[in-house]
Amino acid sequence: MSQVSKPDKTRSMRDAIAEFVTDGATVSLEGFTHLIPTAAGHEIIRQGRRDLTIARMTADVITDQLIAGDCVSGLISSFVGNSTAGSLGELRRRVEAGALEFSEHSHYGMICRYLAGAQRLPFYPLRSYAGSDVPGINPGIRKVTSPFPGPDGGEEQIYVVPPLNPDVTIVQAQRADRAGNTQIWGLTGIQAEAVYAARRAIVVVEEVVADEVIRSDPNRTVIPAHAVDAVVECPRGAHPAFVQGYYDRDGEFYREWSRISADETRLREWLDEWVLGTSDHSEYVAKLGEQRWEALAVGEAWSEPVNYGRRL
Repeated sequence: MSQVSKPDKTRSMRDAIAEFVTDGATVSLEGFTHLIPTAAGHEIIRQGRRDLTIARMTADVITDQLIAGDCVSGLISSFVGNSTAGSLGELRRRVEAGALEFSEHSHYGMICRYLAGAQRLPFYPLRSYAGSDVPGINPGIRKVTSPFPGPDGGEEQIYVVPPLNPDVTIVQAQRADRAGNTQIWGLTGIQAEAVYAARRAIVVVEEVVADEVIRSDPNRTVIPAHAVDAVVECPRGAHPAFVQGYYDRDGEFYREWSRISADETRLREWLDEWVLGTSDHSEYVAKLGEQRWEALAVGEAWSEPVNYGRRL
């Protein structure tokens, strides 16, 4: 029996962003510690998108850059900072000036919003806001009466958060096939839930691989093809973050970013040179230079093969 032909969802980064990221959209950019969709963020800046609401569980360097690029009017996030290396200068300036609408959550609060969005639920309950100051600064966090008895058998009031349904979610991953079956290893974060919560999804990968590669290790497929609208092959697309098994975290860049973003003039010059002054991510990668990439190279640490079994 012949196999059913799979759709080819591969796009260039330029075409994917042009098609799915529109002015005024809510855009989720997810990836926890590694697999951060930096190159996609840079392309959003190049295309001059405006009035975006960015949802990112850990707003970091790419968020700072998007804000500095005048792309962002709203931010939905939990942790905000430059990944142990300092502050985010532009984000801080705009929050303090009242020029950026900031909806703040805990990490788990963000997870619950994505879970509600992915499952098309009206809200998601969580206990961890009890005793926290977060509900006092975020009017979107509400309390409801549980329809079931609490732990002590009596009526319980519990915090709930609303669903988060981005217009488009963009995630980074190690590899996918042309149809969008996407594989991730290392820290998997909230990528799958963020994709399912969104109306559209772009997956950016280090490499597009043959169907046989994906089928040989199906348990590593975190995001299935039916949830993906576009697949973008973009090697080294997470820099300065790392991609497990491909390249290391660029600690030097993170340390330097604190100094760059602290100075508005220097930040504008950096954007003009490294983002607006490059035509695409491959030019950005080449500009960094092979010596920089050699310093970020990683060695091999192969997992053991498993036997999935087959009929004889």
